[in-house]
Amino acid sequence: MPRAFSIAAASFLLLSTAAFAQEQCAAGKTLTDGKFTIATGNPAYYPWVVDDAPESGEGFEAAVAYAVAEEMGFGADDVVWVRSSFDEAIQPGAKEFDVNIQQYSITPERDQVVDFSTPYYTAPMAVLVSANAADTAPTIDALKGLAWGVMGSTTAVPKLASTIQPDNDPLIYGDNADVNAAMTANQIDAALFDLPTALFLSAVMIEGSKVIGQFPADEGDNPDHFGMLMEEGNPLKTCVDEALATLAENGKLAEIEAKWLQDATGVPLIK
Repeated sequence: MPRAFSIAAASFLLLSTAAFAQEQCAAGKTLTDGKFTIATGNPAYYPWVVDDAPESGEGFEAAVAYAVAEEMGFGADDVVWVRSSFDEAIQPGAKEFDVNIQQYSITPERDQVVDFSTPYYTAPMAVLVSANAADTAPTIDALKGLAWGVMGSTTAVPKLASTIQPDNDPLIYGDNADVNAAMTANQIDAALFDLPTALFLSAVMIEGSKVIGQFPADEGDNPDHFGMLMEEGNPLKTCVDEALATLAENGKLAEIEAKWLQDATGVPLIK
C-alpha cells in the first residue's frame, strides 16, 4: 500500500473513530433520540443571537451551540431549538430541553438545583462611555482623563485603580442604577461593567452611550463564567463538557468569540 494512501486512510479512520465516539457519548442521553434540543431566550438578543433566529447559527451563543452539537456528532439538521424564560429554566425540576444557553452565570446557588457545563465564555470588563465621550480612543492613556463613576462594592474599583489609574478620583455609587443615572445626566464620562452588561446598557438603557473597549478576561477580576444549563444530574453533561474542552483546545471557541464579541460588536481590546 503506498505510504500516502496509508496516511490518508489512517487519518480518515481517526476522524471516523472520533465522530463515532462522540455519537456514542450522547446516545440515549438526549430528550429525543438522534436530536439535540437547545433552549434560548424568548426573544434572544444580539450579539448572542442575530435577529432572534438561533437556527441560523448567527451570533455568539448560536454559533457555540452548533459547534458543541457538531463535536457531539449531531448535524445541523439534528439541532432542535425551543424557547424558555431565563427564570423558568433555573428552577429545579424536569426540563424540556437538553441544554439551555442564554448567558447563565455559573453560581454555587444555582448549581445546587441545576447542572452547568464547563464555561463556554468568561465575561471580561468593558468600558462604557457617555455620549459626550463617545470619541474616546480605546487606550489607557485616553481613559485616564475621563470622569469615572463606579459601584463601590464591585471588582470594578480595584480594576480602575490598578489598570487605568485615572487622573481624578472616581465618584463612588451605591449600585449600578446610580451609575447609570449619573452617566445619563452627564455627571460622569465612563464606567466599568462586564461586557454583556455594557452592551445591554448601551443598546437599551443609556441613550448615546458607547462601549469603546474591553479588557482581556482576568481571573483576578472575579469575572462571570457562562455555562450551558441542564437538568440536575443530566448524564449529557460529560459529553457537553468534552465537546467544549475540544473546542477550547482547537481554538474554535476563541474564533467564535473574536467574530461575534469583538469584530461584530466593534468592541476592541484596550491597549
